[in-house]
Amino acid sequence: MGNARNIAFWVLLFVLVMALFQLFSGGNSAMSGREVPYSDFINQVENGSVSEVTLDGEQIYFRGSGGTDMVTIKPTEVDVTDTLLANDVRISAESQQQSGFLSALGLWLPFLVLIGVWIFFMNRMQGGGKGGAMGFGKSKAKLLTEKSGRVTFDDVAGIDEAKDDLEEIVEFLRNPQKFSRLGGKIPKGALLVGPPGTGKTLLARAVAGEAGVPFFTISGSDFVEMFVGVGASRVRDMFEQAKKNAPCIVFIDEIDAVGRSRGVGYGGGNDEREQTLNQLLVEMDGFEANEGIIIVAATNRPDVLDPALLRPGRFDRQVQVPNPDIKGREKILGVHAKKVPLGADVDLRIIARGTPGFSGADLANLVNESALAAARIGRRVVTMEDFENAKDKVMMGAERRSMVMTEDEKKLTAYHEAGHAVVGLNVPQHDPIHKATIIPRGRALGLVLSLPERDRISASYLWFTSRIAMAMGGRVAEELIFGKEHITSGASQDIKQATQMARAMVTQYGYAHEELGFVDYANEQQSFLGNYGGGASHSADTQRKIDEKVIEIINDGYETAKRILTEKSDALENLAQGLLEYETLTGAEIMKVINGEVLTRSDDDDDADTGGSSLTAVPKTKPKPKGPDLSPEPSA
Repeated sequence: MGNARNIAFWVLLFVLVMALFQLFSGGNSAMSGREVPYSDFINQVENGSVSEVTLDGEQIYFRGSGGTDMVTIKPTEVDVTDTLLANDVRISAESQQQSGFLSALGLWLPFLVLIGVWIFFMNRMQGGGKGGAMGFGKSKAKLLTEKSGRVTFDDVAGIDEAKDDLEEIVEFLRNPQKFSRLGGKIPKGALLVGPPGTGKTLLARAVAGEAGVPFFTISGSDFVEMFVGVGASRVRDMFEQAKKNAPCIVFIDEIDAVGRSRGVGYGGGNDEREQTLNQLLVEMDGFEANEGIIIVAATNRPDVLDPALLRPGRFDRQVQVPNPDIKGREKILGVHAKKVPLGADVDLRIIARGTPGFSGADLANLVNESALAAARIGRRVVTMEDFENAKDKVMMGAERRSMVMTEDEKKLTAYHEAGHAVVGLNVPQHDPIHKATIIPRGRALGLVLSLPERDRISASYLWFTSRIAMAMGGRVAEELIFGKEHITSGASQDIKQATQMARAMVTQYGYAHEELGFVDYANEQQSFLGNYGGGASHSADTQRKIDEKVIEIINDGYETAKRILTEKSDALENLAQGLLEYETLTGAEIMKVINGEVLTRSDDDDDADTGGSSLTAVPKTKPKPKGPDLSPEPSA
């Protein structure tokens, strides 16, 4: 309908412009002819070749001696009438007066064209909402039905607790008498809170699909426009539509765009966004009850919402939709894997274990990347290798095999990554090593990836210090093998990570309470001078103690890494040589290489991981490498 209205508008505009052109160009005369000089016309009149003429202003239409229709232009202030009468020429004339309609059209047509153009562009500026060009205050909520694709709880996995919280709403919509006969009232609204990509919108659609009721969807930003009062008008119109379709669900996505706390922005409490929020508060719980309308909203920033929006009677329930745990990730992978043919070696639980912190959207992207990778090399099914490659690409970045590295750079990267891995295998607490590679990925020349055996809820002091020691392992390995004069800048990212962990231990987690007490220095509210002067609200002496404790923790990690690599020099050498030979090693292969065992890989693995090189046992001898030429590009 919107396209048809746009086409009709442009057709009407074209017709009006053409009419205006015809009106002012004098194209209303039906007479025409070949134009001749005025002197030729007088000669033909005097010769008797012209019997009749038609005068139209300065134009004279006549038929010449050969029967040809001709036209000539009469010179200004020349009276040709006497000459025509003297030669017995019949004279007729066209009226120069326009009709009343044409006169009015010529007067008003330019204004009509301008008004039409203004209405068109204002309609486009307002998004072409309902009610045509003047429907600024109409709601932009879209009504979704089963024709748009019905979604149920079977399509939502990994957030069982959130589904349980919403089942009561579904039951009320199916059987409202079950609750009303006992005096119970269904919650007016449910607020879905969680990180991006966890399935909040999908869960809201599942509620509507399970209940079988109309589902209106709108974004919070659709309420706020450039005109004062438009947002409030759209809220009123949205609830009017919802009343006509009750019982129904209204889903407001990203409600923080309109539901921010009032009185904290520019303009005090009188701006357009706050008026829209006031109207929403009244519609949800005001004098007039909106029975049968359930508001479901989603946000990943509940801390900025207005308290009046979260009180009972409006959003009575806050449903947490967190990132899924390992069981939830396995279920989500199962839902998305139904759409792709899987190989016999695919184990979704292993994939779920290797994707900690992934949201539902991340897992859907992982399955899609795996399918694309399998299709790229011509496979008929998606194998476990495709999932592993896709996971590495998502977590570590795409491989940069086209990047040219010298042998010295590869050797230094191999020892650097081997230092990380060996320290990680020998610290008191650390996640198992999943993979080590010296193939450049993303911004790193190489990396070691460690994955937890289960989802980590909290971390101990020993775990943090172990992570810091592992982060320093690469720098220590370069120093022990190549000497201080050949240390590169490759540990810059490791130092950054170690510093962030150590500073969090001191300022947030209270691990330096003997010197600093149990005070949160990281999130401590700054004073006015601190906000604008660059200083913190604590004293300079406290800041000095914080810095000293951070340095102490990092130095302890450095000494731990140096002690481990000195004691495990054989393991460091074997793993570095293995990385130079194989380029990429899994966790199980790392242990074999450290112990000097022979790796057996199929031809496919050889081609995939080593570019087709022949694989042999890792040598147990330890040739002392020479100092490499330094490269300015760091490795992680």
